[in-house]
Amino acid sequence: MEVLLPKLPSPSYCRSITTRTTSRVRAGFRRLSYLHVRASTVNQEVAEPTLSSPSLGHTTRPHFPILHQEVNGSKLVYIDNAATSQKPAAVVKALQDYYEGYNSNVHRGIHYLSAKATDEYESARRKVAAFINASDSREIVFTRNATEAINLVAYSWGLSNLKQGDEIVLTVAEHHSAIVPWQLVAQKVGAVLKFVNLNQDEIPDIDKLKEVLSKKTKIVAVHHVSNVLASVLPIRDIAHWAHGVGAKVLVDACQSVPHMVVDVQNLDADFLVASSHKMCGPTGIGFLYGKMDLLSSMPPFLGGGEMISDVYLDHSTYAEPPSRFVNFFFFNSSIPYLKNDIHWLGWRSQV
Repeated sequence: MEVLLPKLPSPSYCRSITTRTTSRVRAGFRRLSYLHVRASTVNQEVAEPTLSSPSLGHTTRPHFPILHQEVNGSKLVYIDNAATSQKPAAVVKALQDYYEGYNSNVHRGIHYLSAKATDEYESARRKVAAFINASDSREIVFTRNATEAINLVAYSWGLSNLKQGDEIVLTVAEHHSAIVPWQLVAQKVGAVLKFVNLNQDEIPDIDKLKEVLSKKTKIVAVHHVSNVLASVLPIRDIAHWAHGVGAKVLVDACQSVPHMVVDVQNLDADFLVASSHKMCGPTGIGFLYGKMDLLSSMPPFLGGGEMISDVYLDHSTYAEPPSRFVNFFFFNSSIPYLKNDIHWLGWRSQV
């Protein structure tokens, strides 16, 4: 079906995105207009709030301690969730519970605290897998953020699979964190970046994206939802077209996972990334979803920590995914935090 999504007004200093005569991309807001976009998760009209039905803001405000303050004599209103979201009390309490109840290394001890921390850690992984309908919790790799998750794919999968002349397809509307890693990898291996421009509705031109795909295309890296253009890309269709030429698909779902149902099996995405801090969760934690056969074929991204199996003086062997790609400890406390924000998002969606 189609829904109307408003676009944000343009400040006078912003320019349109263009790649017609230059490789430089200038991104900004455009004039106020309305877009027709496909949406698979909405199948009814949104009811207008009435005096007898409190708004979502009034319903959720009590759960967010940071909103219990006044600014310039008025209750604080926060609407910058596309940048980062605030944290409900249940999520804040989860962090306190960790430090007060079971602060310990995960997968590295046999004592009670370590076992408890490990159980919570893996429970969070299962929660994330269920939230996006991954077929196996081992397809969820915890990262520091979505940016690191994209870099993981670019360097581990990209350096192992891309060669001179191969093509990487992106749109000009991607976040720079989804562009720069592929620029760096392309420079190393001699691959070519192909950018899809905007159409007359000022959203990525999906027809052109389909046309640019060829046997040279090895990966398509696109956003699911854009908080700048209000575009919602048809990921399932894009995956079908990409797979038809033998290419993989990486989806930046930072703006979609917090706000709509995301089913990775239905979308048939090969990789998908998201960041906790946009999901009412903490900073410093995100995740990568990857199909198990792809993760199993990929070498480690960084060395040390949980990613090893055995270490010898002249070589090492590596753990199976997802541990193969985990090499840091500091976010242990964020894992139960992440589990609770996912639980909270799921609960609020029923309100």
